[in-house]
Amino acid sequence: MSVRRIRASVVTLALAAVAALGAAGPASAADSAAAGGYVALGDSYSSGVGAGSYLSDSGDCRRSTNAYPYLWQAANSPASFDFVACSGATTSSVASSQLGVLSPSTSLVSVTAGGNDVGFADVMQDCVLSSEATCISSVNNAVSQMNNTLPGSLDSLYDGIRARAPQAQVVVLGYPRFYKLAGSCVAGLSEAERTAINNASDVLNDVIAKRSADAGFTFSSVVDEFTGHELCSGDAWLHSVSVPIYNSYHPKAAGQSGGYLPAFRSAV
Repeated sequence: MSVRRIRASVVTLALAAVAALGAAGPASAADSAAAGGYVALGDSYSSGVGAGSYLSDSGDCRRSTNAYPYLWQAANSPASFDFVACSGATTSSVASSQLGVLSPSTSLVSVTAGGNDVGFADVMQDCVLSSEATCISSVNNAVSQMNNTLPGSLDSLYDGIRARAPQAQVVVLGYPRFYKLAGSCVAGLSEAERTAINNASDVLNDVIAKRSADAGFTFSSVVDEFTGHELCSGDAWLHSVSVPIYNSYHPKAAGQSGGYLPAFRSAV
């Protein structure tokens, strides 16, 4: 064989080796997360209240097959999947009733918690049924709780998650702004009430983001994903006051698949 042919053969083999390495490639982050167990913790924003198609064994927790945890596991097939998020959950009830499924082999955890600690449902009831002054006072009281008592409650929950799942990637998701200001709504809450509620959502997300960062967790906001799909936007991914009443102010199926799922997926 000539020197030229030997060199050509070496080059061909080298290129084939490079191509093979490229085809094998490193596993993606989602692949790595799926290799272990995935646990979905949290409140109604993680269980999927408002998204319909509830699992028959979930009862009043209303865990939906349209919720972002269920959608993610269906697409990624983790080694195990524990979906324990529950409507009405607070940081303390997540800690006391949901963490038992975590283990050292858990590789991925998602959680939403904090809205119920500050009386989210009561605030919205005050705003819908009472005066503007009562609404804004209720919102301000919730903001005070966000700044004063919620941080310690989040720290306690996050410490519990880390203790039980020391190797897991933990993704903490936030809450959307509810209203597009100066939007298409011609009735209902005043613009001042909508502004106060949106500002409270921002404070809540800021507190959760800071506490999750201090815990070494990943915070993923959903505000950008829901922008253009708030109430009064003309294409809302959130229910307004609805029947059944538990749907009110929760994401629709489109909010889970178009809002929460991309926010979660981008963090994994």
